Amino acid sequence: MRNHPAVVLVAVLLSTFSLPLSLTGASVALPDIGRDLEAGLAAVQWVVNGYNATFASFMLATGALADLLGRRRVFVAGLAIFAGAGLLAAAADSILVLDLLRALAGVGAAAAATSASAILAGTFHGRARARAFSVFGTTIGAGLAFGPSIAGLLIDAFGWRAVFAAPASAAGAVLLLTPWLPESRQPHAGRIDWSGTVSFTAALLLLIFGFVQGPEYGWSDPRILAAFAGAVLLLVVFVRVERARHDPMFDLALLANSRFVAICLAAAVIVAVMVPLLVYLPSYFTTVVGLTPGAAGATLILLTAPTVVLPLLTGALTRRVPAPAVIVTSVAVVAAGAAWATVLAPASDARDLAGPLLTIGVGIGLSIGLLDALAIGSVAPHRAATGAGMINTARLSSETVAIAVVGAVLASTTAGRLADPGFTSGLRTVLWTMAGVTVLVAVAVAALLRRGAREREPVAG
Repeated sequence: MRNHPAVVLVAVLLSTFSLPLSLTGASVALPDIGRDLEAGLAAVQWVVNGYNATFASFMLATGALADLLGRRRVFVAGLAIFAGAGLLAAAADSILVLDLLRALAGVGAAAAATSASAILAGTFHGRARARAFSVFGTTIGAGLAFGPSIAGLLIDAFGWRAVFAAPASAAGAVLLLTPWLPESRQPHAGRIDWSGTVSFTAALLLLIFGFVQGPEYGWSDPRILAAFAGAVLLLVVFVRVERARHDPMFDLALLANSRFVAICLAAAVIVAVMVPLLVYLPSYFTTVVGLTPGAAGATLILLTAPTVVLPLLTGALTRRVPAPAVIVTSVAVVAAGAAWATVLAPASDARDLAGPLLTIGVGIGLSIGLLDALAIGSVAPHRAATGAGMINTARLSSETVAIAVVGAVLASTTAGRLADPGFTSGLRTVLWTMAGVTVLVAVAVAALLRRGAREREPVAG
C-alpha cells in the first residue's frame, strides 16, 4: 500500500487521543464500577493504576521493539491489544478480570504510543513535521483534558462500560486504516533491554501494590513491607543493569546533566499534581458534592482547558521571557493553585473552585510542549530520542506513583470508602502536600537550571 500522509495523520491522532482518554475517562467511572461490581476502594484503584503502570513501564521496551520489528507492525499489535482488552473490559463481570484487562490494555497503549510517534516522524519532514507534532502534542493534551468530560457524558447515557468500549472502538477504527501506513525500522536497531524492562516494571508494580493495598492490609503487614523492600531491591538491580549495558534504554549518564534533570523534575511534579486530581476529583464531585458524572466532567474543564489553549501561546511567550523562567514560574503557579484548592468542601460548586482549578491549569499549560523541547535541546542530538523517552518515562512513572500515593491517603482517611467527611479532609491533606512538595521542586528546578547554565558557558565560549 502507498504512504498516504493524510491517512497517517488521522490514524495517529485518533489513536493518540484514545490512549490518554482511557486513563482520565476511567477515573470518572470508579464509583459506579465499585458499586456495580461490589468492589472495595483498593480493588477499584487498580482500574486506573494497572493501566498506567504498564503504560509507563513498557514505553521504552516497546519503542525498542518497534525499531527492531517495524513501527507499523508494533503499532498494529499495540492497537489490537488495546482494543481487544478494552472491549473485554466493557463486558467484565468481576473486578479482578477488569483489573487484569486494564493492565493488558496499558501494554497495548505503550506499544501504540511509541510506534505512532515514530511513524509520524518518518512520514512528515521539515515544516510539515513540526506542524504534525504540534497537533500530535495538542491531541495528547486534549485526550487527558477532556477525558473526564467525555466519560461523564458516556456514563450518563450508557453506563460505566461505555468508558472502555468507546476508546476500544476508536482503536478498532484505526486498525482499518493501518494498511495505508508506511512500514519502517531502524537500520541498526539494538537489542531489546528485557532485563531492564522486567526489573523496572516489577519495581513499579510492587511500589504501587504497596501504596494501594497498604490501607487495606495495614502498613506493617509483611506483604506490604515485602513489596516496598522488593521495589527498592529491583530498582537497585535496574540501575546496575542499565550501567552495565552499552546501549541502555534508560541512559543514567544523562542524570549528570543538571538542565536535563531540572526539566525531568518539573515534568514529573506537574503531572503528579494534575493526573491524581483528574482521577479523584470526579469521585469527590459525584459522591460528596452530588454532581452527575457529566456535571463532574464538565467542572474539570476548568482545570483542563488551559492545558489545551496555553501551549499554543508558549512559543510567543518564550520570545520575550527566558524559557527556564517560564518553567520555574509554571511549577510555582501549580503549587499556588494546589494550596488554593484546599477551599473545596461538600457544598463547593464551579464558582468556588474556578480560581484554584484555573490556576493549576495555567501552570500546567505554560509548560506542556516547552518541557519536551527543552529536554531534547539539553542533550546531544544523537541522544534526542533517549532524552525524549526518559522524560516521558519520568512523567508516566511519577503520575502512576502519585495516583497510588493519593489513593492510599484517601483510603486511610475514608476507611476504604470514598465518602464525606473523610474524603474532604483527605483531599485537603493531599492538596497541601502537593503544594509543599511542588514549592520545594520549584526551588530545586531553579537551582539546577542555574547550575546547568554555568555548565554550558564554557561550551558556548
